[in-house]
Amino acid sequence: MTQHSSASTESSHQAFTPIPLSQRQMSSWDLFATWIGANANNGTWYIGGVIAACGLVTASITLIIVGLLSYVLLALASYMGYRSGLPAMALTRASFGLRGSYLPSLVNLLQFIGWAAVNTFIAATSISYILDQLFGLPQYGKPGGQLGLVLGILIMSVLHLVSISLGEKSVRLIERIGIILVIIFFLWESIVIFQRVTLTDIINWQPPHHLRLSAGVAADTLAAFNLAWVTSAADFSRFTKHRQAATSASFFGANLGLFWFAFIGIFSTIAASVTLNHFDPNDSDPSTVATKLGLGGLALIVIILTSTTANAVNLFAAGSALKNIWHQLSLRISLWIVTVLATLVTFIPLYVASFLTTFETFLDAIGMLLGPEIAIFLIDYFVIHHRYYQTECFSDHQGPYWYFHGINGRAVISWLLGVACYLALKQIPQLVATTGTTFITIAITAGIYYCSMILFKPLNNK
Repeated sequence: MTQHSSASTESSHQAFTPIPLSQRQMSSWDLFATWIGANANNGTWYIGGVIAACGLVTASITLIIVGLLSYVLLALASYMGYRSGLPAMALTRASFGLRGSYLPSLVNLLQFIGWAAVNTFIAATSISYILDQLFGLPQYGKPGGQLGLVLGILIMSVLHLVSISLGEKSVRLIERIGIILVIIFFLWESIVIFQRVTLTDIINWQPPHHLRLSAGVAADTLAAFNLAWVTSAADFSRFTKHRQAATSASFFGANLGLFWFAFIGIFSTIAASVTLNHFDPNDSDPSTVATKLGLGGLALIVIILTSTTANAVNLFAAGSALKNIWHQLSLRISLWIVTVLATLVTFIPLYVASFLTTFETFLDAIGMLLGPEIAIFLIDYFVIHHRYYQTECFSDHQGPYWYFHGINGRAVISWLLGVACYLALKQIPQLVATTGTTFITIAITAGIYYCSMILFKPLNNK
């Protein structure tokens, strides 16, 4: 990053510095494995179990369409990191302003802490099952089972600190190991499922009418899950020197991980429902389903390890967002802080509501905020600025990204209008039943932001 005088910078010596191509060490395989590992985890399995309430055919079609649409946006955002060498939230300084970028950074910080907490809660549930088998502690969900869950959360927190101890290098190592585990687990899970039920049984299964999920709700649920990664794509692609890694490897890796484990979630949840003649979306988490299918303690251990690989990505993205807000923090300190915060957030479902209720509320908030943010983020770079940012001006109070007191008001207003649009579209029954509202909101917000940037000149308080 180009140096400026102290009078015109905002802690420039502490801000993110673009990584030159010559210093990047992440291969196409590393980035491919990173995105497979990001989605081949408990959260994706759980999402699959939730949308199983649509029935196999509707859930499968919705999963594939939403995955492909979402990860086209991921590939575009990943390209931005490759071209600039900067993480995602640093890049929002161009679209939202130097200070305005704190808003999407705060959203990213909260959402990735939330995702880390989701994965931790599911993995901690698995640990409580293992503690029951080894030491006789009650499983979570039974009287006295909270102790096992609390111990599980603490154990997962230690694993998370280890997984992010070396920053990006730790993530690379964890994902290389994790990809082997998920392959083994997928094959094993598939064999067990089809030993118990036939494919015809799964296809013909239908959820109880009062628990059936519409295609539109499933689409919005999946979109909220998938789009979270779009706002962190550049955090990893900035470490690769290959454009193919940033685009196609990211796209195919994320989709492979999504389809892989979401289909495990769909098939295993339906298989357990057929076997037991009972369906409850609250029991769609991997630990409960694996236990119902009799997979044993080894499956629970794999669930724990795949949670660690996913959370390495979640915590790294949250740490990058925190650093964009507080430049004086090193990335390592930021990672430690978000890991501790994620541990605390994991306890919320114990005292507020059921895990499923908490999870659905969390997804609604993500879908509402992320769609409009991503629309602005991508349109600004690819359309307004024609794939070029003056990154040397990302800390310059006299530069083109200072706007008005460091905030691009047009971006903020477009974002708020996008959120309002999302909430309004949610009131249309036809959309809720069919397509969902997330991608329509993205298109509308992109149009609003583009028109505002073209029609209205920015206020600047130079």
